[in-house]
Amino acid sequence: MSYRNQVIAAALLSFATLAPASFASAADLPYKVKAKPVPDVPFFLVIDNRVTYSYIFQGTDPGAFSTKPTGGFDGKTAKSVYSFTHFDVWAYGTNFFGINMFKSDHNDPAGPCTNAGVITNPVGFGNTPASCAGATEFFGLIRSTFGWNELFNTKAFTMGPLHNISFEVGAEGETENSYLAPNKRAFEAGLQFAFDLPYKGYFNVAPLAYKEINHNAFLQCGGFGVPGACSVDGGTNFNVTWAVEINYYMDLNFLPPEMQYFAISGRAGFYGPKGNQNQPLGLASGGTPTKTEINSEPIRLTFDASKAIWGAKYSQFVTTWVAYRYWQNKFGLDHNAAPGVCTVNGVSTNSCTESTLYAGVTVKF
Repeated sequence: MSYRNQVIAAALLSFATLAPASFASAADLPYKVKAKPVPDVPFFLVIDNRVTYSYIFQGTDPGAFSTKPTGGFDGKTAKSVYSFTHFDVWAYGTNFFGINMFKSDHNDPAGPCTNAGVITNPVGFGNTPASCAGATEFFGLIRSTFGWNELFNTKAFTMGPLHNISFEVGAEGETENSYLAPNKRAFEAGLQFAFDLPYKGYFNVAPLAYKEINHNAFLQCGGFGVPGACSVDGGTNFNVTWAVEINYYMDLNFLPPEMQYFAISGRAGFYGPKGNQNQPLGLASGGTPTKTEINSEPIRLTFDASKAIWGAKYSQFVTTWVAYRYWQNKFGLDHNAAPGVCTVNGVSTNSCTESTLYAGVTVKF
């Protein structure tokens, strides 16, 4: 129900309550009737805050790898993740905000330390054994939608499985204390098409325009940048490209009642090529063209532990989950190229594609 309809319904309910007396004049009444005020409609119809601890068993960070004693490269990085998420529904749409802190193991080093075999130069930096402290990364994301049904006070954009069409805007920010010193700022704008799934589930598809600005310390003039093709401040400024973001959720309520504690969900983001990996520098800087990035969690299986232990009244207060995470061409880097990052002398560093299980515990408050 739209905000306007809710206000109208509340007013009608109030009038219906007073109807028996409304047809008599004040002089006919033995006492004065005082109308009850219409209760205020809350600004937020739904508010959902959660904290999560999760563990990524075999994560990656492009360019973060070490040399194996037997040859080849180890690009796997275990990560602990601490997260806070907020979701709300208001009269005209929804808002989602998430902030995450990733703490890596030694294979993804905090700057200025660099693992053995990662960087080589004439003085041999990076050729000696190293066991650096793991990097810490912060990543924040926000998405807001404005529903057409709500904006235009209609149901015209609900038909069949289509629940609504919305304008969507968003932004992202990321920084990490690695030698690369990324400082990502990204912005998205487009549409979202929301579909209904059984058991009060949903499936959302959002075609978007995507713009990213970042930082790469390796490009700074006087450092490891190529003379004549370097950046004074190490900044990168990528081209506007396309993106498609998908997410879904469904309770598994087709199971017997005594097993209705499970749900499945997932997401996928596809981000088009955004220029040279060192944009706006050219190929002379040692960069290669970016590729379509696939950042996905195809499936997550969630167990509602609080409902199972304390009953339906406490549903979703404590959940545990396990998921599969797949991220190809991470940050747009070509996992088959990008020399010195994704490959060394044509051999993969195994750091630009992520394929891993991860698990976590979430508490709602």
